[in-house]
Amino acid sequence: MSTTDPVTPLPGPIEPPPRLLMGPGPISAYPSVLRAMSAPLVGQYDPFMTATMTETQELYRGVWGTRNDATLLVDGTSRAGIEAAMISLIRPGDRVLVPVFGRFGHLLAEIAERAMADVHTIEVEWGQVFPVSAIEEAIARVKPALLGLVQGDTSTTMNQPLDEIGAICDRHGVLFYSDATASLGGNPFEADAWGLDAATAGLQKCLGGPSGSAPITLSDRAVEVVQARKKIEAGIREPGDPSASDFVRSNYFDLGMILDYWGPRRLNHHTEATSMLYAARECARLILLEGRETVIERHRVAGAAMLAGVEALGLVVFGDVAHKMTNVVAVEIPDGVPGDEARAAMLDDFGIEIGTSFGPLHGRVWRIGTMGYNAREDAVLTTLAALEAVLRRFGAAVPAGAGVEAAADVYRGASV
Repeated sequence: MSTTDPVTPLPGPIEPPPRLLMGPGPISAYPSVLRAMSAPLVGQYDPFMTATMTETQELYRGVWGTRNDATLLVDGTSRAGIEAAMISLIRPGDRVLVPVFGRFGHLLAEIAERAMADVHTIEVEWGQVFPVSAIEEAIARVKPALLGLVQGDTSTTMNQPLDEIGAICDRHGVLFYSDATASLGGNPFEADAWGLDAATAGLQKCLGGPSGSAPITLSDRAVEVVQARKKIEAGIREPGDPSASDFVRSNYFDLGMILDYWGPRRLNHHTEATSMLYAARECARLILLEGRETVIERHRVAGAAMLAGVEALGLVVFGDVAHKMTNVVAVEIPDGVPGDEARAAMLDDFGIEIGTSFGPLHGRVWRIGTMGYNAREDAVLTTLAALEAVLRRFGAAVPAGAGVEAAADVYRGASV
């Protein structure tokens, strides 16, 4: 026997257990997205490959609600898109304002700090969102070059209104970036109408795919900032241009180079993640095939049904329900119910995953998602039935069948 032979038998083919992923993400992907990922690979400059990239760009213009030429994918999880946007748009020393209303606002602030920005934050209590006036006041006071604002923060389930922010940023000459990872596809998002300069997302939430590709869209103004930095890196500096110390500090996440890769010249930057491109294309295609507004309404109804169901079970909903995302709800774990053990029972006995949360909410709430492929009636009713059974097992007094019946009532009254 060769010394390189394994001592123990090799594992068999991967066989994941059946799961219904009803947490805050990742979620169960649309079956056709998984099928798309199994399509044959082609070379990165094959005409089919470049045509698929072009198709995908146009599909995501429809998803984002934009006509931005610079609409493309960053290969990597949703955080890859966030980092690419922020480090490419921020120059060292730039003032950056981040309103924080959950875990992912803190993430934006951290990434801005790593981009060597002068970071300023404002905060509200978790479970709330910012009044537009508070953001406008902070912009006037801080005078940032960029505002970084999460739309939907799954750690708190809150959905920050964005529709008035772009006009405020425009009046003050501020670039407006939003992380829409958890919200895009299941909540309204209008990149052009709302005046966004940059926005990023991921596939693993309302878009209904696996984690690993980050859709991004950039306004012409954002592209100008990126291209100005690219001139510096190429040694083409004009009077008034920033100094060479303003290089983008990442090669992989340099949007100037990525834009060249996705642009008409297809300049080599990296080898495109072909299977993820197929997945991202199918996610966008499905949304536009069903109709973007129809998909958002489907998420609204599923979220309303889940909300009615958990309230009918007597669970206390966390946060400002008026500003809750359509696609996830947080509920207080009842007194006497061991939160982690109950979640484990949901997974082990019913094959259903729900989530806990971060920071001050860890161990205090469960987060239950209704996203993408799982924003449908059978998934909602099955989850509520299992949750009722588990709550009863751990001694919680819940009305029999109330959660399922309340959710079913929502569906009976809806057109979706």
